[in-house]
Amino acid sequence: MPTRAAAKPSVRERLLNAANELFYREGVQTVGIDRIVEHAGVAKASLYNTFGSKEELVRAYLESRHARTSERINRSLTRFRTPRERLLGVFDAQGELFTDPAFNGCAFVRASAEATQGGFILQAADDYRAWVRTMFTDLAKEAGVADPDALARQLHLLYDGASLSARMDRDPSASTTARDAATALFDAARKVESD
Repeated sequence: MPTRAAAKPSVRERLLNAANELFYREGVQTVGIDRIVEHAGVAKASLYNTFGSKEELVRAYLESRHARTSERINRSLTRFRTPRERLLGVFDAQGELFTDPAFNGCAFVRASAEATQGGFILQAADDYRAWVRTMFTDLAKEAGVADPDALARQLHLLYDGASLSARMDRDPSASTTARDAATALFDAARKVESD
């Protein structure tokens, strides 16, 4: 029985894969279009026909990272049974990422630090941050916290801080420390509610 060869990734997929690897490792401003197209094995015209500009490619790269992060966290949270466990489980999912030898910090922080005001890159970063905050707010509501918005803001700070610490201090255990702090914040929020 003849076997079918695996389908070759599309030009868009090859460009996004190259962008993901190079932009994440080296930065969106450091990596030029020529390196992306060479790494992807496509013509420069293919990049412009597919994305229109480098900024659009960066936005697509960030949107793909957002989608992968969302899928990874949501998949991870299915392991937990209670609302409290799911809320705290976000830090477990984050910790799994920190142990990856290729972990290089938050792609959105890195890209937005190099972006110009009002552009697509900042919009993609803002969308991601809004998703993280909404995720924490929804999980806090599900867990029955009286002020889910306040707890979500606190947890979001821990989430950001853990990522920064894991990157800057090369400390994959930062998620464990953040989870411990999140537990204390959650328990304090529940205690205030019960008083």
